[in-house]
Parts: sequence; C-alpha cells; structure tokens
Amino acid sequence: MNWTGVIPAITTPFDSNYKVDHAFMEKHCHWLVENGCTAIVPLGSLGEGSTLDYDEKLAIIETCVRAVGSSAPVTASISSLRTSEAVQLAKDAARRGCEGLMILPPYVYRGDSREMKSHIAAVLRATDLPAMLYNNPVSYGTDFLPEDVAELAHEHPNLQAIKESSTDVRRVTAIRALLSDRLDVLVGVDDAIVEGITVGAVGWIAGLVNALPAESVALFRHASNGEMNQALAIYKWFLPLLRMDTVPKFVQLIKLVQQEAGHGNARVRAPRLELEGAELKEARAIIRRALETRPQLAHRMAEKVSRS
Repeated sequence: MNWTGVIPAITTPFDSNYKVDHAFMEKHCHWLVENGCTAIVPLGSLGEGSTLDYDEKLAIIETCVRAVGSSAPVTASISSLRTSEAVQLAKDAARRGCEGLMILPPYVYRGDSREMKSHIAAVLRATDLPAMLYNNPVSYGTDFLPEDVAELAHEHPNLQAIKESSTDVRRVTAIRALLSDRLDVLVGVDDAIVEGITVGAVGWIAGLVNALPAESVALFRHASNGEMNQALAIYKWFLPLLRMDTVPKFVQLIKLVQQEAGHGNARVRAPRLELEGAELKEARAIIRRALETRPQLAHRMAEKVSRS
C-alpha cells in the first residue's frame, strides 16, 4: 500500500434514477489514476457512504478494483453505526481485492476514547490489510489525540497511516514527534495541504481532485519538492475551490465543480439536495471564475488525458 501522493476520496456518481452509475465510476477512477493519483478511496463521507446500502458498497468496491487493476490500490472507507458491521465490511473489502482500509469512527454515537479506540482496534484485527485511521473531530465529534494515535499504532502493526482532518496542522508535527516515520500522515482537508506538507505530511486524501486531478497533482508535487513559488501560484488560484471541501455542503459543492468541469453531474442522494437559488448562483460564479483562469499547463494535461 502506497500512502503517499494525491489519493482521491471519490464521489459516488448517480444516474437519473439515483442508482449508482458504475459505468461512469469505472471511467472516473481510471481517469484519476491516469492523471497521476496514487490510489482510490471509495465509500467515504464525500462518497455519500451513509446513503449507500451494504450491497451497493460491495458493488462499488468491485467497480473500483476493476477500473484501476494493478495500476493503483483501492482503499475502502470503513464506516458503520455498528462495530460488527464495520468488521464485516473490512473482511468483505479484503475479499474483493482492496489493498487497504480507511477506518472511520462510528458516526452518530460520539463515544469516549476507550470506546472509539476499541472500535478502531476491532476493524484493524479483522484483516491483515494495511490501514489508515481517519480523524475528523469537526465532522464526527470524535477526536483521536496524538497520544491515542500512538497507542493504536504501537498495538496494531497494520495501522500504517492517518488521515488528519482536525484542520490543525500542528497535529502533523505532534504525531510525527511521537511516532517519527512509524506512521504516514496524510492531510484530509483540502485547504490545508501546502501547510501540511511543509510540516511533514506525505499524502493528501483529496476532494476537489475529483474534478481537477492534474492541478491537484501538480500542487502536491511542487509543494513536496520544495518548489514553493510554483506551489503557491497554483494554491492561490485553487483556494476558492479547495475551501468548498470544508463546509457542510461539501458533497453538493464538489459534485457541482465536477459538473461544471465536465467530469460528472451534481446529483446527490437525500437527505442532501442539490444547490439552488442564490446559493447555486454564488457557487457557480466561484467555480466558473476558477475554470476560466486555470493554470495553463495543468489545464492542457487534464484535457489531453481526458481525450485519450
């Protein structure tokens, strides 16, 4: 499992009947990898995992594995209200060809540290797949502090990475101080990626990459290589879009960016609803302004891959 580079948390495409559009998903995964992404993460919060039934999740995993083949690993997002179901999903993901897991705390119930670590540990024990812990206290109300992360890493060898989405880049340095290189730290908040890389993050679980993979990969590579002038030029252009990853309607917004960029549609499953009225008008203005001023090199790379 390669935890470095730009790793899309993919959206789940729906057809006009709001069924999973597997044909588009297969092409989308292939397109992302062709543009330089290093792995694929389906079934996450951006993938509207909470609106998918169990069989749909398994079918999506199969589609993603088929789409990328041996060119990139598929890392299934494991989330459930019940620990037993999360354990079963991890086992089924392994059987269907996933090469890694991204483990979430149980949403809705905000347990204490002992309960949350027990849930994560149960999923880690379910398979021998390398795994990434997803820490997002802003969305889930459960915060794995650096000391909790270190405890889990010491007890479970297959815990290899963490997606840190606390929005506090100091967490990256705190985890590195406790664990050194034992755990790969990835940024899970789009508008903190350059800051995260500068303090030691090695990967990016990205959202806007679903619409703009070439730009995302170029930004990550420049920042990782210390080419800050080039990185900051792209970052300044990208930030109005990247900030769409950090608000409650991030799924609707990112899917809208995909639609405007010509790589998907804006359909979401209820209880989410597509944007409308002034909210839609404002979002479209931001998106279209960004698309009109795309960095030229990245734009040509994206279009070249899309046409091939």
